[in-house]
Amino acid sequence: MSEYHVPVMLSECIEGLSIKKDGTYVDVTFGGGGHSREILKNLGPEGTLLAFDQDADAQQNLIEDERFVFIDQNFRYLKNFCRLHGAIPVDGILADLGVSSYQFDQAERGFSIRFDAELDMRMNQLGELTAKDVVNNYTVAELHRIFGIYGEIQNAKSLAETIATARLNAPIVTIADLKNAISNRIPRGKENKYLAQVFQALRIEVNQELEALKEFLVQSAEVLAVGGRLVVMSYHSLEDRLVKNFIAKGKFSGEVEKDFYGNNNKPLDAVSRGAITASDEEIKNNNRARSAKLRIAVKK
Repeated sequence: MSEYHVPVMLSECIEGLSIKKDGTYVDVTFGGGGHSREILKNLGPEGTLLAFDQDADAQQNLIEDERFVFIDQNFRYLKNFCRLHGAIPVDGILADLGVSSYQFDQAERGFSIRFDAELDMRMNQLGELTAKDVVNNYTVAELHRIFGIYGEIQNAKSLAETIATARLNAPIVTIADLKNAISNRIPRGKENKYLAQVFQALRIEVNQELEALKEFLVQSAEVLAVGGRLVVMSYHSLEDRLVKNFIAKGKFSGEVEKDFYGNNNKPLDAVSRGAITASDEEIKNNNRARSAKLRIAVKK
């Protein structure tokens, strides 16, 4: 597991769940199983842990424990599969969003700018849409949208136009093809940051990450027991904004709605004031912790 992915802020996540020995918990991003193993350590014999992961590679880390149930699905189907396993309501839900270290390190998956490979970026390897499809088939307007919104790239329109022009000569198939096609658009001295933003935009589009996160957050509030905990760790501002808004308002934009009596009509209350961030020591030992933001909420 340690080679697969080192969990960020592990103790803070476990503390945030406030685990009851006989409780039912869900780890919706199983990955290397680091968080799941720690949850199981804190559960008694009557406790239950459900774990979700859509990446087939995560199944090499399955835990042999009768309290553990693995579900090979995207967490956007949280409610359906909790119901299927008779696990509603649940006492706590943990989500560690984004790409695992393992996925970044597998060159052929196409997640990392460090390697050359075919443009893939599917978290679910059975998914139909790949980054290659996006780059070669999306219109200029669609590319402009994803680079501007998901990548927060300033020259998103000219980037989209550059890609559309380049693919007229030959399909953009590999990471090297894409880097070559957009080389004139990359600001000098900021190559890695810019390419990371491009890759983030493509990855979010391929995996419908923000749509899945919204569906998951709404369902998490529905399946949690009163007093149950939601613990979510995100690694970029787009995810964190959705999590922050949903905890604060029960929705993703606009003002919090009020009931007939003027009370805030939202399902969750924040446990921590603002986001929790990793210690300097953890960041020194695990670079991935640098951008992590942890938010904890309780079901009202």
